[in-house]
Amino acid sequence: MAIIKQNAIHSLKLPDFRNLGICLRILVVANLLGLFASLAASNDLTEWLPGFTRWCALMQPVLLLSLLAVYAIQPWLTKLHGYIAYPITLLIPVAFSLLAHVVASEILHIDLASSLLRTLTLTASITAITLLYLQLRQRALTPAIAEARLQALQARIRPHFLFNSINAVLSIVRSDSKQAETALMDMADLFRVLMADNRELVPLAQELALCRQYLALEKLRLEHRLNLDWQVDNMPQDALIPPLILQPLLENAVYHGIEPLDEGGTISIQLHSTRNELHIQLRNPYQPGSTHHPGNRMALSNIRERLQLHFDAEASLNIRQDNGHYAVHIIIPYRHRAAA
Repeated sequence: MAIIKQNAIHSLKLPDFRNLGICLRILVVANLLGLFASLAASNDLTEWLPGFTRWCALMQPVLLLSLLAVYAIQPWLTKLHGYIAYPITLLIPVAFSLLAHVVASEILHIDLASSLLRTLTLTASITAITLLYLQLRQRALTPAIAEARLQALQARIRPHFLFNSINAVLSIVRSDSKQAETALMDMADLFRVLMADNRELVPLAQELALCRQYLALEKLRLEHRLNLDWQVDNMPQDALIPPLILQPLLENAVYHGIEPLDEGGTISIQLHSTRNELHIQLRNPYQPGSTHHPGNRMALSNIRERLQLHFDAEASLNIRQDNGHYAVHIIIPYRHRAAA
């Protein structure tokens, strides 16, 4: 586990410049830094506003052109090592800043208050600080992936899960040895996936197969009490999602929704896409007064953190509880292997 955390923390991964949240953060941070730089260069407040206005007139086009440039070459940048990709990303705003300074002073004959050297230094400093902020933010969130893996693994080796799953297999060993063998293979596959390095996006079909194997094990012991309503006909097969997003939600649905009810219930799983978004919706019966522990929402909090890490402001997780049902709705950008 220490190795996983170390790799997660020390990796130098370039931010996703095609992510709306990342772009908004860059705009806000760069403009705030420009505001403070203009304030520091002014003798008094009366000089600050004209100075900041001149800075915006020169640097806003540079900032927007730089964002468009890194957006366009993002697929190429992601193939490079971080120690190469970061300097290239740093040089792009500097190059546009040089171009803007030359055009303004030599072609448009605008009297710029700052020298070329000062403009380039300021641009490089703002870009470096912005990239440092994004890297530190990414490192702050990255441990959530390793933590999610550990949490999922601990949940799977939870005594009640192992005890119930093994008992379910033993109960059919003599009557249906073929089904018992299939159940044991499902358990092996389940643990192998949970022990893998789950830091990258995985195909939705792979996550769905894991969930079917998990629910097949639960079905052995809950039998007719566990009913499943799969609404996946409109599921995009090539969609990529963070691993172990759907399975922990299904585990919560079984443990907190189905098990406490004598008559059991139905878990509804709906996967579909609209425009450029992937929707994951789960719905299960839920009685707040059940004998089970109410839970500490660690799984939901962890999923939220990983969604934020992978997709920033483009992803959301909403929970609704009404009329004896518990519903979770996740919205993430529709990504596929060619665009990843």
